[in-house]
Amino acid sequence: MSSPLRIAIVGGGPGGLTVGLLLHRHGIKSTIFELRQKPTDEELAKPSGMLDLHEESGLAAIRECELYDQFLQLTGECSEAQKVSDKDGNIIHEDKGELSERPEISRHSLTKLLSSHVPAENIKYGCKLFSATSVTVLNGTETELDFGPNGKKRFDLVIGADGAWSQVRNMLSDIKPQYAGTQNISLTIRHITAKYPHLADFVGRGSFSALGSRHGVMSQRGPQDSARIYIFLTTPDEHFSTSVGLKGRPASAAKEPLLNNDELLGCFGTKIKELVTVACDEETKDKPGAALDIRPLYTLPIGVSWNHKPNATLIGDAAHLMCPWAGEGVNLAMWDSLLLAHAIIKADNISKDGNASFQSVLGPLMKEFEDEMFVRTKEKAEETYSNGQMLFGEDGAAAFRDFFQAAYAQMKGEES
Repeated sequence: MSSPLRIAIVGGGPGGLTVGLLLHRHGIKSTIFELRQKPTDEELAKPSGMLDLHEESGLAAIRECELYDQFLQLTGECSEAQKVSDKDGNIIHEDKGELSERPEISRHSLTKLLSSHVPAENIKYGCKLFSATSVTVLNGTETELDFGPNGKKRFDLVIGADGAWSQVRNMLSDIKPQYAGTQNISLTIRHITAKYPHLADFVGRGSFSALGSRHGVMSQRGPQDSARIYIFLTTPDEHFSTSVGLKGRPASAAKEPLLNNDELLGCFGTKIKELVTVACDEETKDKPGAALDIRPLYTLPIGVSWNHKPNATLIGDAAHLMCPWAGEGVNLAMWDSLLLAHAIIKADNISKDGNASFQSVLGPLMKEFEDEMFVRTKEKAEETYSNGQMLFGEDGAAAFRDFFQAAYAQMKGEES
């Protein structure tokens, strides 16, 4: 009788949770190792970024997890409507989401939905991975994970869902993320309708984008009647937060350097500056003593790949990190999880029915999965790069408006 499979998933984000849940539903145990401590229900109720799930990827995975009805109950806090304004705050495009069939869910809600259906004993929180190493054994190859104070553990298969700076990737490839030339500042205005009804009306019930001079101020509505504000700044300075003296300082400290510098948001209009001012002040009130959430964006090269190993693979940002300009990150991660789970389940069934080992059966199936992923994600990475060029050109607002108008014209043409 063969020994139980030893499968480790490093990373408890949507990708790692999805593959862990799909394996669990087919009677295959895996252990998810997550760096963060287990979040409380109170923490998961707080505003977080919104994710729109796509039919062929994120939604397909949700359906196969048998969670679609529960998922739908958690959507609606952010509509699929779009507003686009120029840098002066003039609305130049507005729709009600007629083109979209991509329901929005908060990252926290998605995490809670997926994790609540994975057995608690299958998720190990507070586990920092220091390294992953291939080890040759009598019957093939294993992966040894070094968790430092938490010891070393060996597995037949390790799935790296550990994000941009993946330790599992280091075992498969020497490719590192590259600075994408963009800084991101994240802020939150809670209860915006009650506190600032004019701003709530201005940004709308869905997504809002003010673009110009290669920068952007964007908003998404979310839990607690919040508006999550994202400021994207195009700059070659990877260490921008240190250079402008914002590292470690509160959000309110960002107003002066951002809004009084014409090379940043100083060239934006009064409405956008008010939105940024309020967001900085509200963030500081909500999180007194906390440092501004400002971080450089990174990306892996378009068309990234690695040499196949039967004992380890990557999904999500660990495999194909890209900027958020196409909304593909979580969708690609869940798509990866779905297809990888199919390969593992098939290998498990075949190995149980015959004399071949799990790894010998999985090897060709996993290579097929990876080869398909390389092609699929290269196409999405190219689309993401193209979208970034559109959004953060000198007149990104006009380019984004034209994008929507072309999409609507195509839709009308198909209907006629």
